[in-house]
Amino acid sequence: MTASPPYRYIKDPAEIYRESARLIREASDLSAVPDELHDVAIRLIHTCGRPDVVTGLRASAGAAEAGRQALAAGKPILCDVEMVSKGIIRSRLPKRNEVMCTLGLGAVAPLAQRLGTTRSAAAVDLWQPWLAGAVVAIGNAPTALFHLLERIHEGFPKPALILGFPVGFVGATESKQALIESGLPYIALTGREGGSALAAAAVNALTGSLDT
Repeated sequence: MTASPPYRYIKDPAEIYRESARLIREASDLSAVPDELHDVAIRLIHTCGRPDVVTGLRASAGAAEAGRQALAAGKPILCDVEMVSKGIIRSRLPKRNEVMCTLGLGAVAPLAQRLGTTRSAAAVDLWQPWLAGAVVAIGNAPTALFHLLERIHEGFPKPALILGFPVGFVGATESKQALIESGLPYIALTGREGGSALAAAAVNALTGSLDT
């Protein structure tokens, strides 16, 4: 049996994170990103490997701090899909915050049929008991973000922060623009880009920067 090739690579997790953060800062222009969003920007770049992804990053004033305070107060994180939920690093959550996704509940499919919408949107209706002061992470379905905005307009409780990262060619751009114009606290990635990994990364950024 031949010897394995002499691969040279960093194995220490802490060193990997430190080196990643250093290289991201070297490769990225964060001058247009507010200081309070630097952790979020770095996490997003780290997740997709593209420094230019932050050109579409937008946020309301004080949004990141509002999210951090909500997590510190033990508020839950509401996710539109399980992929977002699974990407959140539970060990970093300050109060062992509950991470919830209602998409798979049995009530969702008949509710979607009754409402004439997607299951992702219908699942938002089940968030009502936990929505007040929560952190919402939407990383897949534009219909979920649109429906959330509709329900809040109709009287649902307001979350502390909405992370708007729905992805795709139908409704993603428009739903995020609606969020930006809603007056609600938000962090969003404009345009078609987004996805579950980026939404989870934004949550993880609120619990600690990449290089700590």
